[in-house]
Amino acid sequence: MSVARQIASVDPGDYVPTADERVILSLPWASFEAILALRGDRASPRMAYLDGALELMSPSKSHESIKSYLGRLIEVFCEERGVRFTPYGAWTLKSPLDETAIEPDECYLIGDDQTRDRPDLAIEVIWTSGGLRKLEIYRRLVVREVWIWRKGALEVWVLVDGAYAARDHSDALPEIDLARVAELLDAPTAMDAMRAFRAELRAAQ
Repeated sequence: MSVARQIASVDPGDYVPTADERVILSLPWASFEAILALRGDRASPRMAYLDGALELMSPSKSHESIKSYLGRLIEVFCEERGVRFTPYGAWTLKSPLDETAIEPDECYLIGDDQTRDRPDLAIEVIWTSGGLRKLEIYRRLVVREVWIWRKGALEVWVLVDGAYAARDHSDALPEIDLARVAELLDAPTAMDAMRAFRAELRAAQ
């Protein structure tokens, strides 16, 4: 078994108080399943698997803060606009046939049908570079929409005819103002962000 330890790189000039730490192992699918079983219900390390490579990632404080803010703002939007939703956190999504798996930073089922076996929306925070090709994993798992936070902005990727296409708005939540959501991630606390967003949504009605 080969092991490549990766502490993801940071662009020159960027200030990163803590970086996500990754370990990538080259191993067969059966070994990944065994490691997943041994970890059990613990939240860390977060895992992803693609083409014989297993990524074990311990997210930084900053990484977790961004994904938590995003989740709470999505939930405020859904509550205020009457959109039915259920958050599923780092739901382990996997396909033994494709030997592919991932645990999103956050994910949601959206709408009245809450029985689907794949989320309608998955969120990935790219705080530091490196790691597996997450969009390729989501493509093989047929997750219809992925948001990626990177360098202060939100990217939206929507699955169209088996490939992801970049969009300037969300299909899953078409009325949400993504630029404003990204701005609110700089609020001093999650409560401040949620209160500001809720007030703006109510004022817009």
